[in-house]
Amino acid sequence: MTRLWNDPADFADEMIAGFIAANERSVRGVPGGVVRSTVVPAGQVAVVIGGGSGHYPAFGGLVGQGLAHGAVMGNLFASPSTQQVHTVAKAADRGAGVFLSYGNYAGDVLNFDAAQEKLRAEGIACETVTVTDDIFSASPDEKHKRRGIAGDLTVFRTAAAAAEAGYDLAGVTRVATLANERTRSFGVAFSGCTLPGAPEPLFTVPAGRMAIGLGIHGEPGIEETDIPTADGLAELLVSRLLDEVPAGIEVAGARVVPILNGLGSLKYEEMFVVYRRIAQLLADAGLVLVDPHVGEYCTSFDMAGTSLTLFWLDDELEQLWDTPVDTPAYRRGSVVAAERADVAEMDAVADVAVEPGDDESVDVAAVVQAAVQRIVDTVDERVEEFGRIDAIAGDGDHGIGMQRGSHAALAAATAAAEAGAGAATTLTHAADAWADRAGGTSGALWGVILNAIATRLGDAGRPDAAAVAAGIDAGTRGVMEYGKAEVGDKTLVDALVPFSSTLTAAVDGGASFVDAWRSAADAATRAASATADLLPRMGRARAHGQNSVGTPDPGAHSLALIVTAVGDLFADLERNSHD
Repeated sequence: MTRLWNDPADFADEMIAGFIAANERSVRGVPGGVVRSTVVPAGQVAVVIGGGSGHYPAFGGLVGQGLAHGAVMGNLFASPSTQQVHTVAKAADRGAGVFLSYGNYAGDVLNFDAAQEKLRAEGIACETVTVTDDIFSASPDEKHKRRGIAGDLTVFRTAAAAAEAGYDLAGVTRVATLANERTRSFGVAFSGCTLPGAPEPLFTVPAGRMAIGLGIHGEPGIEETDIPTADGLAELLVSRLLDEVPAGIEVAGARVVPILNGLGSLKYEEMFVVYRRIAQLLADAGLVLVDPHVGEYCTSFDMAGTSLTLFWLDDELEQLWDTPVDTPAYRRGSVVAAERADVAEMDAVADVAVEPGDDESVDVAAVVQAAVQRIVDTVDERVEEFGRIDAIAGDGDHGIGMQRGSHAALAAATAAAEAGAGAATTLTHAADAWADRAGGTSGALWGVILNAIATRLGDAGRPDAAAVAAGIDAGTRGVMEYGKAEVGDKTLVDALVPFSSTLTAAVDGGASFVDAWRSAADAATRAASATADLLPRMGRARAHGQNSVGTPDPGAHSLALIVTAVGDLFADLERNSHD
């Protein structure tokens, strides 16, 4: 279990601050993560990696000479926001383009892709390779759906070595793609992991049993079996990986890098006992072992477990693998220390600069602020419930993410309203702050929803019910386009679509705004409850869908509670206006 924290919602920020303070020789902080604190030659491709926190040394611990130029560091087990990715990439760029790499998870893909589009629009060349090494997360026919676990080290290191060697962006992308194709991983767990402040682990494994095929966010295993001996585990890991050798490789005489990765609380001594047998089995299969790794390279907080990665080399990949590396958590070979860069820390907090709205819109902005306050109150009251529901087949971060996002939205809305902003500007500031601070898929999607509504509110005059309904309809379409989810996928969309369609129909039918909103909230509540019967077809829960049957989708559930609470606010305001 996790024992030390202050406020769980602040844990990631405080952890990152401490990491930077302890490693100034290698990294400096920028909004959203870290970049190298040493001089990087102009014209070198910048390799930017990232993901949620809780996996140290991934991702910040891998920033330094010979490896990543920057790391985007999201909240615990939550993808970084688009703004975080964009800011770190901009800080790392040295004029030759930015190469992005991260584990293949829905929220990460959404936010990194959006940042990539933004970078390209600004004239910065950008390419991406997602890591898909976990053989148990999808079949060989659907390798593109696989998630990234400890094999991300091979892709990150290959890409960074190519950048150090002077490869251009296309060359870095080519060898990283090859490294990903030649990397396979498989893991097991003996216990779950516990987020700071959580009363229980995200999942449990019965005493004496072992979960097979876990994910690094605490996703449950695909299978469960009795715990074998150390040799028995080695045989399981090796046999499963040798069942899926990358295409075109002859096993006999092949050169591989074996990486036995600890997931957080498995002792090194135990891993050495397992690796002893792994080395024997790989040698017996005719493989030549190159630079074996035994240690912690991608963890899952305090999870007891391990994974084995095989990186199948060719001549080019092996030459790149020999590049010396010096980072806070990972060192290989001898690196000539570069000079410290003379760069001032970037300011993480920007002043609020707004165009004032007219008197009517300023009044509506006060309602926007009150609505965001009602959202915060609802999330704070239910934060543990949201996390518990999300932990059943996901990663348990929904409560913390919603709390961070809504609180950031309230602070931004309050600052904008106090500066005299109109309704649209106030809600836009809230939307952007929510997306940036929450990270993850839900953070991005709430940003889309609120921004779409904001465009219909305007900063002049008082919007009517039809304008609000049109904004929510636009937000719904934006969410479906951005997240690629449809009704029935067991996501937020299952509640959002009936909420939007019911609101529009009621407004078009002449109902008052309050009555229309309440009818729509009721429809969202019924739809969210019905998601309990669905199998998830999107996101991290997809591979463990059977575990979520009987439990509603956390995104749909939280949306239904929020729109109900906001509807109550509108009803209160209407009553007060008549008194």
